[in-house]
Amino acid sequence: MPVLRSCKTCGRQNRIPAQHLADTGRCGACKTSLSPVGEPLEVDSQLFDEVIQKSRVPVLVDFWAAWCGPCRMAAPEVLRTAAEMSGRAIVLKVDTERYPDLASRFNVRGIPNFAVFFGGHLVKQRAGLVDHEQMENWLASAAQTSVR
Repeated sequence: MPVLRSCKTCGRQNRIPAQHLADTGRCGACKTSLSPVGEPLEVDSQLFDEVIQKSRVPVLVDFWAAWCGPCRMAAPEVLRTAAEMSGRAIVLKVDTERYPDLASRFNVRGIPNFAVFFGGHLVKQRAGLVDHEQMENWLASAAQTSVR
């Protein structure tokens, strides 16, 4: 299940496989360079599983809901983390109202709730508001861990 990304030059939709979301690619039409994903991706259960399992870089997941004030406060920090870690990490957003199965699977009891995955495994999870520096530290730390 690839992610569709638009080329900034020609506007063509390009299919990017989960394992290449952090890579620089080329547009299939105009051959312009496509930068790594630098914004949070809103995912469903299927895309979540694919990215977690196939990503070659750490993945930060923001479990959130539209009605949650602290989640709205965390959104700019999550966005900044995605931009600053582009090419070195992937950031996903999971709406706990739309995908309660994912929230349940990871025992999300309070939101915002952040989870870091690497190599298909949960490395860190924490509920509560944190800044982008903390998120980036988690991702950098996860990148240095070796998954068995």
